[in-house]
Amino acid sequence: MKYLLMLSLLFACADPKKANLDKRLKTYKYPFKTKLYKFLSQTHKLEMAYSLVKPEKSNGKKIVLMHGKNFSGAYWGQTARDLAAAGYTVLIPDQIGFGRSSKPLQYQYTFHGLAYNTKKLVDWYKWDKVTVLGHSMGGMLASRFALMYPQMVEKLVLVNPIGLEDYKLKVPYEPIDVVFQKQLKLKPKQVRKYQVENYYGGRWSENYERWLKLQTGWIKGPDWQHLAYTSALTYDMIYTQPVVHEFNQLKPETLLIIGDRDKTALGKNLVDDATRKTMGNYPELAKKTEAAIPNASLALLEDVGHLPHIEAYPKFINALMSFLKK
Repeated sequence: MKYLLMLSLLFACADPKKANLDKRLKTYKYPFKTKLYKFLSQTHKLEMAYSLVKPEKSNGKKIVLMHGKNFSGAYWGQTARDLAAAGYTVLIPDQIGFGRSSKPLQYQYTFHGLAYNTKKLVDWYKWDKVTVLGHSMGGMLASRFALMYPQMVEKLVLVNPIGLEDYKLKVPYEPIDVVFQKQLKLKPKQVRKYQVENYYGGRWSENYERWLKLQTGWIKGPDWQHLAYTSALTYDMIYTQPVVHEFNQLKPETLLIIGDRDKTALGKNLVDDATRKTMGNYPELAKKTEAAIPNASLALLEDVGHLPHIEAYPKFINALMSFLKK
């Protein structure tokens, strides 16, 4: 209780002159109108922000798009437009703890819990079958969703998902308090350097600035202490809750869309050079994952990094549409 009070006092001391992006992204532009799904979870009254993109002429199919840890549903704009043009109804939630959704501090963040929350939203629309697409951390969540609700998932698409390896087998554990303190000290230039090296293979385009600003804008904003703590909680979720050991239990037809220049891996900065070189090898991990998932196919995108739908959209959307039309 005393610790939580100290946190609350710390959060209240943010300098408003540094304000950039607040914790609910009120000034951050989304491609579609966002709605709020309100529900009770772990005694909290929560709001899950989401967009619903409807086609002019429906093919009767629905698809749920799941974002990565350092992103929100906003980066699915072009993907959602093209899916809607092809007849799909598209649901784009910001998970609890991310984007425009509620970010409780006293909350147990789990992939099971986030999947359950998402299913409640899907059930609210009375959908029986959905395709689920997840990128990065969203790939871990999409996998968990498919494992929990196999009868609901028609197809599964994993776009450069993290968690294709079990990080805790190589990376030493850091308590949430330690991760929180490190997050507090993050500088925008460090975030840029990380994304350039790991997400884009050392290359940069002005087109990536908007997606970088989501994190750097929060760092500069009035709520960074709050956001740094929720970030530490979700880091712990990724580290302690692998899905890789259950890939062989996935039931839906699955497509892996993998940019082969991706080097993302949790905790690479905590291991020695020799171990670091064995982590985040996406071409190798993709082939192992394709073999592990019973009904999987692989679209390995040459010379593409962690965000195929941002960096190499034509390659990404062609692979996705070909799979969905099968």
